[in-house]
Order: sequence, then structure tokens, then C-alpha cells
Amino acid sequence: MVVVGVVCLTGRAMAQQQPLYSQYMLDAFLVNPAVAGAEGVTAINLTARQQWMGYSDAPSTYALSAQTRILKTSFRNRSRLVRSRVRRRRPSGKVGLGAFVFNDNNGRIHRTGFQGTYSYHIYMRDYQLSFGASISAFQFKANVTSQDGYTQENDMLLVGKTSKFAPDANVGVLFSGNNFYAGLSITSLFQSSIQFGGGNSETAYRLLRQYYIVGGYRYQPYRSDYAIEPSILFTTTERLQLNADFNVKGYYKDNYWVGVSVRTSGAVVTMIGMKYQQFYFGYAYDYNFSDVSNISSAGSHELMIGLKLGDSARRYRWLNRF
Repeated sequence: MVVVGVVCLTGRAMAQQQPLYSQYMLDAFLVNPAVAGAEGVTAINLTARQQWMGYSDAPSTYALSAQTRILKTSFRNRSRLVRSRVRRRRPSGKVGLGAFVFNDNNGRIHRTGFQGTYSYHIYMRDYQLSFGASISAFQFKANVTSQDGYTQENDMLLVGKTSKFAPDANVGVLFSGNNFYAGLSITSLFQSSIQFGGGNSETAYRLLRQYYIVGGYRYQPYRSDYAIEPSILFTTTERLQLNADFNVKGYYKDNYWVGVSVRTSGAVVTMIGMKYQQFYFGYAYDYNFSDVSNISSAGSHELMIGLKLGDSARRYRWLNRF
């Protein structure tokens, strides 16, 4: 059966509705809009994820994200503004912007969409408090047939082909310092519902509102080339379906890292990555030991490629994040 184990379409059941990421620590903007511009740099990330290798209808996700900070006017630009007769409002350095496009495939269900984000950052001595909000829109497509395993009369109402364009929104807050971060975000605020074939409001497929709590702490001894960063991610839905990721990563000179993650839904994730100049690369392998292992024993693979601009104080001497 194609749909079994991939997604449940009834209003009473819940499966993986939101995209799943193993290396969200490298691009937390994917799960929290308040991250946009929080580092004061411009970051571009490409993520490709294929779950349950060997299973033809397994979930897959592709996402391209970009986020930046509108920094304060540089000294050179300020001198030009002084000579200019046109009075313009100077950037406060507190606003961040971000966007990403995504394609998420989950069995017979496909979502392709775009998200735009606005964030605002408040400097509090050695800490930063960030707020973010996103507006998104996605094209929802599904094609469920009677051969997909639906035999009960109520389930047959879900059979059919549908395509719908739906809006949505996300919000988030982030509190961060030099070596720690903690954040809360909520996605699918509108909880868009999709109607199938001869279905009704009781059998509509609804995107449940999802809550993310993320936090991490980086410990690096004085003058040491090594650092360790434990982190955690809690997720839950309106129906209190709780999952958690417990992670730990080790760094060498900030250029190389390895990590491991334990997911309460039934997976162990190993991670490895490196940074070269302004580029960084990350790879994660998920080994499932839940019921999913009966469908695929090859695990899941995730590749991330990123680029950061503006993190060199020597090149960007005018950089003033706050």
C-alpha cells in the first residue's frame, strides 16, 4: 500500500506533515523565522533530503533558503549622506529578512511553496532577543486512488485527485548569546484543510499547527581548538504528539565537526561536516529502528551546502550588527 506508513489522510490520524531536517543546527532558519539575520551575516543554504532509501514513495525534501541582516550604514556611506542634500532614514541595524523555497514530497502528497520572513533584533548588552514572522504560500497536490489500500467506506471518501493553493504563516522568538541560543516557533498557523473527492469536513486533510522548542550551548575551553555543542529540539502538534532530538556535536578549529543525534520517534543520526573559506558542507545519515525499518533498511540521507558572507571583520570593518 502506497500511503500506509507515509501519510494518513483522515482527520483522526497524523503522520509526518512538516518537512523533517536532521541538520537544522546549520540552518535553524528552516524551523524558526526569528533566526533570519540573527548572526548579522548573509547566509544561503541548500538542503536535499531523501528518507527511507529503497522505498519508492518515501518522503523527500528540497529547500533553498537565504537570510540576511540590514546592517547600519557604513562610515563611507554616512559621509556621502552628509554631503547629500537628500535626507534619508538610516537603517537601524535591527531588521532581518529571509526567504526560502521548498518542495516536499510525502507519498502521494506534494507541496511546493515559498516563504518570506521579516525579523527584528533587540540588543541587550551581551545578549540578543529576536522576533520573526513569515508569510508563506504553497501548492498542495495529491492523487489518491482506490488501489492505495482504502477499503472502508469512510476512507473511500478520500480517494481522488486534488490541487489547491493555500496561504500559511509562521512566527518565532529567539534568545541568543555568544555561546548559546534558545527559541520557540509555531508553524502552520492557519491549519489549512484540503478537501478530497466526495469527502466532508470530518475527513478533510488538515495541516496541524506545529510547535518547535530549540536550544543549544557551545563549550570551548580557553585557547582550545576543540569545542563541544549539545543541543535539543522538541516538537509537538495540537494533538500533543511529542517528539524530541537530543544532539551533540564536536568541533575542531570551527572547520570540521562530527555529531550524533537520538530521535525519540525511532532513529539515530550521525553527522559530519567541514568549512572551507566561506563555504560549508554537511552530511547526515539517519538509521531507523522503528517500524519504518520494515519498509527501508537503507536509512535516510541528507546533504546541506551553505555559503556565508560578511563574517570577516577584516573585510567588513564597518560591520555593526547592533
